[in-house]
Amino acid sequence: QVQLVESGGGLVQAGGSLRLSCAASGRTFSGYHMAWFRQAPGKEREFVAAIMDSGGSTYYADSVKGRLTISRDNARNTVYLQMNSLKPEDTAVYVCAAGSTWPLTRKQFVNYWGQGTQVTVSS
Repeated sequence: QVQLVESGGGLVQAGGSLRLSCAASGRTFSGYHMAWFRQAPGKEREFVAAIMDSGGSTYYADSVKGRLTISRDNARNTVYLQMNSLKPEDTAVYVCAAGSTWPLTRKQFVNYWGQGTQVTVSS
């Protein structure tokens, strides 16, 4: 079992930045690929970014390429999402995910979910 706890969300103006963190506990963190998904009100949960268990490869949704960066620190059991040049359409609950399938881009591949953290971008 893996427990995931997100933090770092908040309210920011368009063009601003936020850094989300996801702390993992339980089974070996370094053995899982990690990802961020997001869900806006009235919409389906969608993939944002993923990082391989070793940190050696990353994968991004086209809508966030060049603005969001995923990273991980296996010594701290933590995955991060650096969010720059934020847009109002980035407003959503951001959810951390862990799984064993690469690339971890589909909800069906996720073994564990966090509770999520709200990101609101004002125009």
